[in-house]
Amino acid sequence: MNRRPTLLAALTLTAAAALTLSACGSDDSSKGKDNDRIAGADPGSETSASPTAAERPKIDLPSDLSYTFDWPETGDKEKDAILSDSEQSIKAVDLAIVNQDALDKPYLYYYEDEAAAITQKFIQNYVDHEAAVTGAYRFYAPQVAVDKDGTASLSYCEDQGKAYVKYLKTDKVKRTKVTAKSYVIYHTSLKKNDKGVWVIQKIVSQSGSPKCQP
Repeated sequence: MNRRPTLLAALTLTAAAALTLSACGSDDSSKGKDNDRIAGADPGSETSASPTAAERPKIDLPSDLSYTFDWPETGDKEKDAILSDSEQSIKAVDLAIVNQDALDKPYLYYYEDEAAAITQKFIQNYVDHEAAVTGAYRFYAPQVAVDKDGTASLSYCEDQGKAYVKYLKTDKVKRTKVTAKSYVIYHTSLKKNDKGVWVIQKIVSQSGSPKCQP
């Protein structure tokens, strides 16, 4: 998973690491009891809702973060629900980074299994370096497909050209140049849970994808 610019080698997972999902089931750099837990292992959630009308977590992000989602409604009910839940799942990961909590409940609402484990490790890297995210993010070129068995796939691009890492102790923002690697493609596998929410089970990424270049 490579959701943000690389400023320190340890601050982000490489695409190769993201592709090896089975290797990301635990994090050896625990700093407390909470870090001994694996994201997605606890099926409990702070949100109670009926299967037909789930109440999504409220995600309030700082004003220095902005998002553009260039993926208009498709007109298909299920595909539009996948796009909507995926948008919230992206923001929920950033909220966990802002909160400096690798087990933040809002993102665990949207991530399960291997995707939860790899995302936990990704967030923990920011926590370990007392770093957060800032800037503007753009997501585009979505391709979504729904299977009859209640699973789905979503691929999309991210433009990280105006995305930066901010160090919390100094409030310093590390501004990086735009390169081909600023454009990342993601492939996610999802399923609809018993609350009617599309949750991510697997996620892989590739920075510098030709499909995402401007």
